[in-house]
Amino acid sequence: MSRLGRMKMMALLRCCNSVRHHQHMYLRRVISRSSSGTANTQLHTDMIKNGPSLKDFLNKDVNDKTRQPEVIEWKYDTIPYFPDSVLAGRKRSVYFETYGCQMNESDTEIAWAILKNAGYLRTTDLNGADVILVMTCAIRENAETKIWHRLDYLKHLKKQRLKNKSPELKVGILGCMAERLKRKLVEADKMVDLVAGPDSYRTLPQMLAVTEQNQTAVNVLLSLDETYADVSPVRMNPESRTAFVSIMRGCNNMCSYCIVPFTRGKERSRPVSSILDEIQTLSDQGYKEVTLLGQNVNSYQDMSGEDQHAETPELSRGFKTVYRLKTGGEKFADLLDRVAKIDPEMRIRFTSPHPKDFPDDVLHVIKDNPSICRCIHLPAQSGSSDTLGRMNRGYTREAYIALVKNIREILPGVSLTSDFISGFCDESETDHEDTLSLLASVKYSYVYTFAYSMRQKTQAYRHLQDNVPQETKLRRLSEVSAVFRTHAKKSNASKVNSEQLILIEGFSKRSEDMLVGRTEGNIRAVVPNINCWGTEDGSYETISVGDYVTVLITGSTSQTLRGVPIRRTTL
Repeated sequence: MSRLGRMKMMALLRCCNSVRHHQHMYLRRVISRSSSGTANTQLHTDMIKNGPSLKDFLNKDVNDKTRQPEVIEWKYDTIPYFPDSVLAGRKRSVYFETYGCQMNESDTEIAWAILKNAGYLRTTDLNGADVILVMTCAIRENAETKIWHRLDYLKHLKKQRLKNKSPELKVGILGCMAERLKRKLVEADKMVDLVAGPDSYRTLPQMLAVTEQNQTAVNVLLSLDETYADVSPVRMNPESRTAFVSIMRGCNNMCSYCIVPFTRGKERSRPVSSILDEIQTLSDQGYKEVTLLGQNVNSYQDMSGEDQHAETPELSRGFKTVYRLKTGGEKFADLLDRVAKIDPEMRIRFTSPHPKDFPDDVLHVIKDNPSICRCIHLPAQSGSSDTLGRMNRGYTREAYIALVKNIREILPGVSLTSDFISGFCDESETDHEDTLSLLASVKYSYVYTFAYSMRQKTQAYRHLQDNVPQETKLRRLSEVSAVFRTHAKKSNASKVNSEQLILIEGFSKRSEDMLVGRTEGNIRAVVPNINCWGTEDGSYETISVGDYVTVLITGSTSQTLRGVPIRRTTL
């Protein structure tokens, strides 16, 4: 045998020994007792004795050059020699709390689907839960602060359970904060029993099994290919007629202020077929609105299919990326067009996009499909080219304004929303004034505003200084909000006495005498819960969740429309 051959053989032997060692240690930890309460030593011994040997790692016909490698189907969300009885939820109840963006809401539904399949039950009673899982956000310091305060309370709840000799409570942290602060969470006076990052939800049953042995389970590994494409989310609100559908995960943009590439990893897209199947199922179940989700949703690029286009994705004019674009695959415009064809009576939205990924073909798909809402989220973050450069956004103020003009030329009457950060590193008063003037120029329907908070690991943390005083950040934030509200109030007031089509989403939080819905432009509308003309025979009909209703607008504020329902209708 050659020297290289001997080296390979030694490596395989070490691999076998390592596998057997970890199997043995895992079994000792997790499978401690049988259902009768006695140690099931023979079961452990048989499992290890009958495990894989060296031959299972070798190609049987090494000298046969024509032999094709054997393909072994492997479900990596299972662990060899891990009995189903250990993973079974045994009807233990799980309580979910979700903080942050729509992606976290979607992830909660994925996590719940996995645990439900393992035999867990969902509860809305915090005090009666056996397991509490908190889906977390790490995008800003305020979000993390809220969760730390919540963990203090859950720690107190765990102690009360022990004091009352009740079944032990298990607390887990999921999502972005889990990945970012894994060590701190585990060492924080044993506040949590489980820490699971965004790409590890498949292992939740195994991790909860480990916590049953009073050990902390941690899995925060990021994946290059995990999209949960084969997991059918279980909707948290079965009464709702709107749903989120995740189409891609991760982000490659590396904006200097943003923690997302470090907590959610690189971009990867779900196969088109799995997305279409999920949306078809939602349509069959009577859902009336779907929002496509992704950290950078319009950079979607499915490379899994055989029928791939040869072109490189086109960017918005005047925009650039910090990463090399891939050639081939189905692009966002392709997917969006196919999704819109599934059900002409289902509204389609998407978020959160990046301005660089709005070439004309995406805009024309929106124009050509009435079911795609004429509402585009266009995060600017700043109106200053200097600040945008420090943010590593890949465009200037002028390029952004040109994109807005192009969108409005192709999609007249489109509603635009945006994000703005106040007080980013080295932001001057001139930079701030540029942001205010951009707000006044574009006249957004809605904006999300944030005071900058520096995040570890980001480029800003490594290379810039968080040198804008907090009081200055808050003052600028207030001024940004004031300019937005002034224009939004005028825009909404212009809709008074007009008819708007809204999708009824549910009852008002204040009273069941009022219903709440949204316009195509995603503006909240409140109407009285009264009968209106029907769509069929002209009789009066009750309005239900999921109905499209034509509403006469009678009043408005900067964020809400008020109206009277006229008739039930269709798209």
